[in-house]
Amino acid sequence: MSTEQAVRGAIQTHSKRVWRFGLALSGASDVADDLLQATALRALEKHHQVTSYERLDSWLMTICRSIWLNEIRSRSVRKAQALSVTPEAELVAHGPDSETNIFAAQVFTQVMQLPEAQRETVMLVFVEGYSYREAAAMLDVPIGTIMSRLSNARQKLKTVMQHGGTDTVRRSGK
Repeated sequence: MSTEQAVRGAIQTHSKRVWRFGLALSGASDVADDLLQATALRALEKHHQVTSYERLDSWLMTICRSIWLNEIRSRSVRKAQALSVTPEAELVAHGPDSETNIFAAQVFTQVMQLPEAQRETVMLVFVEGYSYREAAAMLDVPIGTIMSRLSNARQKLKTVMQHGGTDTVRRSGK
């Protein structure tokens, strides 16, 4: 398999994950669409830089974040702001356990209100399942920063969810 074919396969396999991460970064589904498209294009353009097929998903997430940061810099937007709420249909899998889906949508809405650094970290670790070390590498920060961001995010989410009638936010065992 050629490098380009491997990258095309990774884009196809991980497009939903990259889109969700783009949504977490931007807060808007149309911007997430643009980020996914730009990520796919950049990955195809840079396929010759791939040295290992092992974690192409991490590579795509790193590209997505880089594109987002470039966009922010070009707009000179540096502070966290309130984000538009994305329709639940785009976020939560519909199935027989509607109570879980409702809770997941509520949690996601609260996650989207976190500052950008915490939001992107929560999405990578808790939603996408990356390890602390992998998230630290993707975000180019020390692993202690990942742990701090997640701890602060848990505290904020716990407080919000307690006031909303729920008294627990699960801790990750990673």
